Amino acid sequence: MLFHKLAATVFGIGYLGKGVGTIAAFVSCLFWYLIFHNTYSNSTSILITIGVIALGIWSGNKVEPIWGKDHNRVVIDEVAGMFISLLFVPVTLHYILIAFVLFRFFDILKPLFIKRLELLPGGWGVMMDDILAGVYANIILQTVVWFNLFNVRF
Repeated sequence: MLFHKLAATVFGIGYLGKGVGTIAAFVSCLFWYLIFHNTYSNSTSILITIGVIALGIWSGNKVEPIWGKDHNRVVIDEVAGMFISLLFVPVTLHYILIAFVLFRFFDILKPLFIKRLELLPGGWGVMMDDILAGVYANIILQTVVWFNLFNVRF
């Protein structure tokens, strides 16, 4: 059980108190930058993201009977959502910051059916709302990247 608590809380970040989702998302950004800023690999980033999602679902299923449904200690969902926000995006501090703001916006406000996904059982409910928030953030960020590639100015 210790393994699942460590995974779900991302090595204890979930125990820090207020704002743990934002802290976990920020730490995810740092991790992503450190790993990929010199050599980005689509396959590696996809594998890492899928691994975090699978671990989050598995650990979410294990800790929910102890802590309750989607407990605030569980922050691995923020890591997965943040990683999805950053997939296929150039690894620059500028884009990482935009991804962070977009992901937290969608994760906190939960518009566009995101809130409904929390109703899914177990680890699926823990992870899927953040996964969809990450997808929405990524779609917007891809648009920003696309416009920047063609130097479109508004």
